Amino acid sequence: MDNMIRRPDVRPSPQEQSNGPQFEKRPLSPMPQPIQAPEPVSSPLPPVPQQPRPKRRRWAIALLVIISLLTLACVAGYVWYQQQLSPVDLGNKERIVVTIAEGSGPSVIASQLQQSGLIRDSRIFSLYSRMTGSQSSLQAGAYRLSPSESLPQIIDHLKKGNVDSISITFLPGATLTDHKKVLLAAGYSSDEIDMAFQASYTGSLFAGRPAGSDIEGYIYGETYSVNSGSSVKEVLETTFRQFEQVLRQNNLEAGFKAQGLSLYQGITLASIIQREASGNDDEPTIAQVFYNRLRDGTVLGSDVTYQYAADKEGRERSTTLESPYNTRIKAGLTPTPISSPGLKALIATANPTVGEYLFFLSGDDNVTYYGKTIQEHEANIKAHCQKKCQII
Repeated sequence: MDNMIRRPDVRPSPQEQSNGPQFEKRPLSPMPQPIQAPEPVSSPLPPVPQQPRPKRRRWAIALLVIISLLTLACVAGYVWYQQQLSPVDLGNKERIVVTIAEGSGPSVIASQLQQSGLIRDSRIFSLYSRMTGSQSSLQAGAYRLSPSESLPQIIDHLKKGNVDSISITFLPGATLTDHKKVLLAAGYSSDEIDMAFQASYTGSLFAGRPAGSDIEGYIYGETYSVNSGSSVKEVLETTFRQFEQVLRQNNLEAGFKAQGLSLYQGITLASIIQREASGNDDEPTIAQVFYNRLRDGTVLGSDVTYQYAADKEGRERSTTLESPYNTRIKAGLTPTPISSPGLKALIATANPTVGEYLFFLSGDDNVTYYGKTIQEHEANIKAHCQKKCQII
């Protein structure tokens, strides 16, 4: 008994007995998996030949480059073309006289305009006139054209065929130097102006003029409208005819003679009076002063005479300037006129006021003051000419 193996007395607990018989718990087996059919073995297909893509891409790039270059060339060409149509010099308002001869073709006109500095390229002129149908519409004539005008504007001008007229104003009191500037501004060349100034002129207007003297004083101050094709010589001759008419209508030569002056002397004195007058109808009284001095044998003492000589000769202005024009130190009239006299100065020379004045000055207030004696003149200087009289 003692050697017998005792088994444990396993008895169900009261709870287990109440739950009924117990079964051994085993792990659940996995769900059976569907049997997959074996994949069919496909035989290898032959390789598909590939297209040479890099070569096609190079052609596309090359085409794109060509198109870009053509586009760029077109844009550049258009910009260049527009530039050729633009004014040669937008800021240059000078007028240049161009005469288009009868029968001139577009190419001849284009070359003429380019040589005159009015267009940039004669070929573009021909091209534009052909593209716009203007070739057969360009008309002969004299035109005043400017570098500030565009090529289309110039062609439009030539198509209208209206011969231009020039309005030229020569001012009283101006010198030949001043008149030359006016003619240059009208489009004439310096050489043509100089040649016209030095040309020989005849007629009653020039009676008594010393041989070899210039035409200072003979260009009558007035505004003239002349054909743009007129030469400088023709313009000057127009002013001479106007001067002759003024002399005749106002009987001025007889008036000069009554004062003891020839026509040439009368024009010369009038030119001095013109420069001295301040614009307050002072001309007749200034003429009185000069006539009184001439009769007394006293120098005219006109400051404008030595100033004219100094400016003409490029010398410093000085009251002691050694010159036959300096009436501060030389008696009598100047050798030639010193400016273009206006109508008031001419009439004053022919008809001066009567009086005993021997001195005059233009005060700081631009009023002219007169004196019969040196004392009165010095008093006028002290009272009215503290600034102007210091810079003479």
